[in-house]
Amino acid sequence: MAEERYIPNTRRLYLDRVQPGLMKKFNYGNTMEAPRLSKIVINMGIGEAINDAKVLEAAVKDLRLIAGQQPAITRSKAAIAGFKLRAGLPVGCRVTLRGDMMYEFFDRLVNVAIPRIRDFRGLSPKSFDGRGNYTFGIKEHIIFPEIDYDKILKIMGMDISIVTTAETDEEARELIMLLGMPLKTN
Repeated sequence: MAEERYIPNTRRLYLDRVQPGLMKKFNYGNTMEAPRLSKIVINMGIGEAINDAKVLEAAVKDLRLIAGQQPAITRSKAAIAGFKLRAGLPVGCRVTLRGDMMYEFFDRLVNVAIPRIRDFRGLSPKSFDGRGNYTFGIKEHIIFPEIDYDKILKIMGMDISIVTTAETDEEARELIMLLGMPLKTN
């Protein structure tokens, strides 16, 4: 008897409801035409890392807990004297999620983390880039349940980019809203 492969809840939701809904709304002839999530990039820019290496270490540790994989250190590309920044200094960390880890993260983001944001009234529907990708910022990384509030060094923000295979922003908006992303409707 063949062993059944684990499928994340969000991927199952996409296959069962979202893909058929997109096929019907946009009149696609083939299931491969329907837009889908391609990758999710999480970026934490830490300007204080120039002066204090412990802040960068804490950010890497926290991002590893949130994303479930080791983040890459991002380095400055140019020298900016006003910020006491030299080229090549570490200024943040980022992680790129694909496949099942991407769907698991999206599920936790939409169903656990975003509802924990204080005074939350929905994400901006204007944060699409014109090519079907959506980016938004989070001010406090402590909204993720993996982060222990008592053990954090500093509250940090992060940018989350959801990259889709959609051709237009309208298709991408429909995709992420059907997957449960709470966008403002005004």
